[in-house]
Amino acid sequence: MVGLFASPSALADYPIASHRYLADPASLVYDGRVYLYCSNDDDNVKADGSDDGYEMASIVAVSSSDLKNWTDHGEVLRVPRDASWASDSWAPAVVERDGAIYMYFGNNGSGIGVASSDSPTGPFTDPKGSALVSSSTPGASGPNMWLFDPGVFVDDDGQAYLYFGGNGEQNARIIKLNDDMVSVSGPAIALTVPYFFEASWMHKRNGVYYLSYSTNPANGQRIDYLTSTSPTSGFTYGGTAGPQPPKNNNNNHAAIFEFGGSWYHAYHNRSVATDAGEPTVYRRNIALESLTYRDDGSIVPVTYTTDGLEQIGHLDPYARVEAETFNAQRGIETEPCEEGGMNLADINDGDWVRLRGVDFGGGAESFRARVASAAQGGSIELHLDAPDGVLVGTCAVEATGGWQAWSDTSCGVDGAAGVHDLYLVFTGGESSLFNVNSWQFSPIGGEGAGGSGTGGSTSGGGAGSGAGAGSGGGPMSGTGGASSDPTPPDQASGGTSGGQPGDEAGCGCRSASRAPSGNALVLTALIAASLALRRRGQRGRDPGATHLSSG
Repeated sequence: MVGLFASPSALADYPIASHRYLADPASLVYDGRVYLYCSNDDDNVKADGSDDGYEMASIVAVSSSDLKNWTDHGEVLRVPRDASWASDSWAPAVVERDGAIYMYFGNNGSGIGVASSDSPTGPFTDPKGSALVSSSTPGASGPNMWLFDPGVFVDDDGQAYLYFGGNGEQNARIIKLNDDMVSVSGPAIALTVPYFFEASWMHKRNGVYYLSYSTNPANGQRIDYLTSTSPTSGFTYGGTAGPQPPKNNNNNHAAIFEFGGSWYHAYHNRSVATDAGEPTVYRRNIALESLTYRDDGSIVPVTYTTDGLEQIGHLDPYARVEAETFNAQRGIETEPCEEGGMNLADINDGDWVRLRGVDFGGGAESFRARVASAAQGGSIELHLDAPDGVLVGTCAVEATGGWQAWSDTSCGVDGAAGVHDLYLVFTGGESSLFNVNSWQFSPIGGEGAGGSGTGGSTSGGGAGSGAGAGSGGGPMSGTGGASSDPTPPDQASGGTSGGQPGDEAGCGCRSASRAPSGNALVLTALIAASLALRRRGQRGRDPGATHLSSG
């Protein structure tokens, strides 16, 4: 790792969940957190590391309470496992109603399905056993139309709508949903949308309805929008909300949402694959920017950055934090954990994760982590503000007898006070060292919290509120070495027509953006290269029938 560390200012916040290829983000604000549900582009990568089409068969969710540190919830839907009639799950849209979470997804370009859950992290199940919208749905078909890219919206009066379609200005559709959210009411309404290609999304602000969408390749594959005082008619062209993102030059897809009184624009580009020197078309990644409005209600086009957003509050290290919660990483992967949720996996010497804005308050006294190792183990080094920053603690991780044989390890901490970025740097011998499920600091004196933070996210349904944690009891209360206590930690309850979208040509346009520093580019490339090497040959599935593109 010598020579690979960059200065703290060079470690940019973008992209989100850089250990995964994700695309087509859809937002859900729920219980104080933002959830982004995404097409899983890791499905596109075959076992030999190649790709040749959109093969997404699962939806992945990530969430955050502070817009800096994101929790990987893994696959929350996979077909045909969770919807036996479907072969693909693309470009979701998610909404909460009456305590239930409803997810809408495209089955390639041939129809739209729905799944439901009582938790934003699933499991999602199919309540119908068939498509919600298909070519037989009255009004839903059109010339060379793609039946995909749903956008769901529930108006203030309780009426729900589904927006969908693709491949031509005449191929945008709206259909009403019944109160059960899993059946439709009446025929689909056709809209004529300038430059329309795909990625319909509806949001409402100050009584105005904004229908945003991706324009066609000939018109730059921007995110443009229409406005109206009605959710179904009377739309006028408003302009561009999001130019073509940098390091993308291909399909575009965005979600616009309000969180904490501010508005945001989630999108995808291809920066991770670009920086890794990998094929880019089918390997996308997600990111997030602020969105602002002029006094007349028009949208100021997004300016893309590499350092993104202001953190909302600080992370509380004295609440249990899921290890799959981080802001940036080098080399790690995640996997389903037998104790629930996900865990960090495939950890090698020199890998690390970063947590932004961790508030240690008056100081931390100790650190403990939930770990498992079928190999030689290693160490978790705790550094402040850089991977090679001030070392405030080192925890030994011993072999536990299996990659899911969980034990606790703990160590003393000295010098962690105030607000810092925290790096968990993993060290040891060659090859995979250990897995990490969760971690937690204890404050000096055993009481108090780290200030204004909300703590780590829970892995199960709902969201963790992260109140200040004590230092006693439970499987993470070991005071030295590795514990054999097998009890899991607390878990939450809780405009062209025809052709194939996979053949879309890049428009070659670039938006004005804040250029990253040289160090940031170097570090991003190193992280991307590490990710590419780690993934190569590990994921993917055989291609099925000819597929349309996901935008």
